[in-house]
Amino acid sequence: MSVICRCARSPAPLYRGLFCHLTAGLDCWARLGYKNFMIDTRFPTAFQMVLTVAVNNRDGLRCTSFELAAGLGSNPSFVRKLLVPLSQSGILISSAGKNGGIRLGRSTSEITLHDIYSSVIFDKRLWAARDDVPCRCPVSTHIAALFECVARRAEFAVMGALSGLTIADALRQLREIEQQELQAADLTGCPQAAAAKSLETLQS
Repeated sequence: MSVICRCARSPAPLYRGLFCHLTAGLDCWARLGYKNFMIDTRFPTAFQMVLTVAVNNRDGLRCTSFELAAGLGSNPSFVRKLLVPLSQSGILISSAGKNGGIRLGRSTSEITLHDIYSSVIFDKRLWAARDDVPCRCPVSTHIAALFECVARRAEFAVMGALSGLTIADALRQLREIEQQELQAADLTGCPQAAAAKSLETLQS
């Protein structure tokens, strides 16, 4: 059984928290009346795809677009659309046939999150100033230029952060989270160990 099948039943811890925050944010926007608010999910989807392929490759498991779609709860056609730019940029390699599948095109330490982002988002800006603001005061007259400055600084910071993170880093973080969950589960099943751990925490 592949890693993706497990993810289909229980999302990996690395994404569970991210999706919980995303869902909470969307609920908040809906309560405020922004029901048509849309979030571009191509990057987080592509990130999960590449990370899942990395896990399958590491464990010697075959990975296909159908398995990726199952883990994403998405349509295989959407997955195949994202596979095109990821393959063109050399991040993933897809081969057809009975024994075909999807594998990494480079080592995990050579694939940054910025590589994945730029592959599927292309040149789309993070934020763009409104172009329909009437020029009625100093703020409305110059807000586009001011916001452009803010957006460029934020974009520079975000892209810098993504450039400093690799799939190898994500794999290590995923392993740490899984180990923490296993330790927490062990303590839950053993009251004495949980009490000892609590005492150790208080004394430290």
